[in-house]
Amino acid sequence: MIKVITMDFLKVNWLKSGLVLAIVPFLWGCEDVIDLETQTGPPLLVVDGWIYNQPGPQEIRLSKTGAYFDNAPATPALNARVWVQDNRGAIYEFKDVSSNGRYVWEVADSTMGAIGRQYTLHIEHEGEKYTAQNEIKRVPRVDSLIFTHESWPTKPEKGPKDGFIAEFYARDLEGAGDTYWIKPLRDGKPYKSNPVNISIAYDAAGSKESATDGLIFILPIRQSLTIGELFNDKDSVGVELLSINESAFRFLEQVRTEASNGGLFAVPFANIPGNIKSESGTKALGFFGASAVSRLEGRVDANTARPRR
Repeated sequence: MIKVITMDFLKVNWLKSGLVLAIVPFLWGCEDVIDLETQTGPPLLVVDGWIYNQPGPQEIRLSKTGAYFDNAPATPALNARVWVQDNRGAIYEFKDVSSNGRYVWEVADSTMGAIGRQYTLHIEHEGEKYTAQNEIKRVPRVDSLIFTHESWPTKPEKGPKDGFIAEFYARDLEGAGDTYWIKPLRDGKPYKSNPVNISIAYDAAGSKESATDGLIFILPIRQSLTIGELFNDKDSVGVELLSINESAFRFLEQVRTEASNGGLFAVPFANIPGNIKSESGTKALGFFGASAVSRLEGRVDANTARPRR
């Protein structure tokens, strides 16, 4: 049930004397409460899976959509069969051993992903068959991490007022059309932040139209490791540079846009189209991605950090 508040503006007087000298609005309003009965459609499968060219477990998370105003955690999709097959015929089975919707492939000292190889995700769940495809693209090496002294005018909600910003250096590979996802690291783990802070690059800039093929990543992307707070001396900071295809670039771009959808010019929320398809045409949400990873970590050192610009 939704309560809609309406405003009735009853009167506005305009005072004129030759030219308009003043505009004086007189606004009276009343509130009408309108009860709307809303309906919830059938739950849809949601896929959240990404594989990498790194050793260790790989995970595909499956859940189901809920009602728009339901704030409960997403319901896991259980009892599914999940596997990934590459273009050389290798098959990797994912198992939900904990019955929580997290389907994991793990073989000791083994790596699933390889650059240049194509992967197809297969899911069988509740009589439906779903597939998604992706490819692991090339990724450049992260050359270095740089730290710079910084001071903010006022004390922020998090972190110090006087601290350091982090910046990574890497050069886009030659050949237009490479796309990347930049993930900041804190203490060796991806830094969790609002999706509005997702950092992605098309070649060395933020969009296809920038024509930055083969260049060093531009400054806003290099400094996207610093999110909302400055670093302290001796903090462990790092970056993961992930290769993604253009479909993943557009998906993440829409996630970022939807996360910042609010305020005066907000538009109605909408599901973000992904790359999950079903044989019967049943709609599914989410994305199956594949990435090569270039990673570099460092520690802030006040003695060697660059002076404030």
